[in-house]
Amino acid sequence: MGWGDVNEIDAISSAFLDQYASGDADRVSVWLGATSGQPWYVRDDHVRHYAASTMKLPLLIAAYRRHERGEIDLDAPVPVRNEFRSAADGSSFSLSQDQDQDDDTWALVGSTAPLRDLVRHAIVKSGNLATNIALEHVGTAEVAAVLAASGCSSDTVLPRGIEDAVARRAGMDNLVTARDLAVVMAGVADRRLGPPPMCADVESVLAQQEHRDKVAAGLPAGTYVANKTGWVEGVAHDVALVRPVDSDPFVLVVCTTVAVPDEVASALIADVGRAAWEANAR
Repeated sequence: MGWGDVNEIDAISSAFLDQYASGDADRVSVWLGATSGQPWYVRDDHVRHYAASTMKLPLLIAAYRRHERGEIDLDAPVPVRNEFRSAADGSSFSLSQDQDQDDDTWALVGSTAPLRDLVRHAIVKSGNLATNIALEHVGTAEVAAVLAASGCSSDTVLPRGIEDAVARRAGMDNLVTARDLAVVMAGVADRRLGPPPMCADVESVLAQQEHRDKVAAGLPAGTYVANKTGWVEGVAHDVALVRPVDSDPFVLVVCTTVAVPDEVASALIADVGRAAWEANAR
């Protein structure tokens, strides 16, 4: 695959930081490369960022790997409840529906749902309640195993669920790097993280993503993208697998830690996606 000038990606990222950065901790990290894991362009790709909902990508893979091994049944119904145990001390905590994007799962509280459906909602709707229920059944150890199998560095750690404030105060935070998110997605794309049919099923879930305001927004309409976004105040990320019709697939990860509204960071990530696409087309 021949790539054109990727300098525009650097220029876009630098201009964004020149306009919005307020301190040394503000970063735009980019990893662009092949599904083999070979990078073509990187910018601060080893810098740590708060994971936000990108932690749901390895959770998805972990769920399918455990199902493949017969350790859990994704098609079995599980209770839908809003009560969880902190990874730090086992104390009880719950989530806030107004901080979630997945009302469908909240409507099921008090009943049951297939674990597969909850895992899917964690990805395509970025559902927090669905994520924590899934994590209870999958386990943080299997999420860590996915990171290790992908070749992630020790800088990426995902020890807890969503809104586990006690664990966060105890220093158990979900942290990622652009490079590590890229190799996880590349492991799905190249079918290295499990049997090829399983990896294809994982990718199919990612391709149903409903949050398309970041990398996908910068690409031509109808472009195949399988992705997982993540955002909280001051943080916006996207991990995307792009499969052009007439050229090789590629992985693009953009992570931002800058105190701007999500729509501003999303526009930056879309601009990087556009620049990557144009470089690929040259």
